[in-house]
Amino acid sequence: MSYLKIDNVAKRFEGNGRVAEVLRDVNLRIGKGEFVSVIGHSGCGKSTLLNLVAGLTPVSSGGITLEGAEVRAPGPDRAVVFQNHSLLPWLTVYDNVKLAVNKVFGRKKSAAERHDWIMHNLNLVQMTHAADKRPGEVSGGMKQRVGIARALAMEPKILLLDEPFGALDALTRAHLQDAVMQIHARLGNTMIMITHDVDEAVLLADRIVMMTNGPSATVGEVLHVPLARPRDRLALANDPAYLAARGAVLRFLYERHQFVEAAE
Repeated sequence: MSYLKIDNVAKRFEGNGRVAEVLRDVNLRIGKGEFVSVIGHSGCGKSTLLNLVAGLTPVSSGGITLEGAEVRAPGPDRAVVFQNHSLLPWLTVYDNVKLAVNKVFGRKKSAAERHDWIMHNLNLVQMTHAADKRPGEVSGGMKQRVGIARALAMEPKILLLDEPFGALDALTRAHLQDAVMQIHARLGNTMIMITHDVDEAVLLADRIVMMTNGPSATVGEVLHVPLARPRDRLALANDPAYLAARGAVLRFLYERHQFVEAAE
């Protein structure tokens, strides 16, 4: 049985007497511990798909199940990290993570156990040194590390990443990509990442889901990335398998872009 199953999912938005179909007939199977990147042109419904898996938006038809249980609403088993870190500015780094821990484990762990769990997750993202700082006192990359720590602290079955590094500079982005790879290797958790960045998709993912253009977008192709882990970005720069995977994604996106231009 697949860990996450997306079966014939469609999503339509209605308003002002009009119906806009964003997604149609989306089918996907994701295994436990797998890292999947979802890529496609703007407007192809990538973030909508992530929101459906998160339970933030209901499906219009079809269904999504996680370990056999239907996804109907948000839950701590599916934690989301957005491009905007969404930290509460008046709380410290520690207290931002504490909010999530208390919500999920308030009745299951003692105060001392919750404290240790908070520090454990801050340590995973190398942010224990800034535990007493407020979001305004740390960099953008550090804010995203805290957002990831907060999500991991919920001990989710799936970590959903919606372009979490899109607003960061190239060097900070590279450091956080490495951090995510290390966390995935250490925890073996299931991750789904939305991205516009081809190199990021190939570097991080076991499989890349390439979406067709919207409206009524669906899964166009799914590419297996045949790269052993752990991965070293410098060593992969001239790796034939890396270059082949990168080329396959670029061709798909370029051909889709041409299709859009031809239709205009």
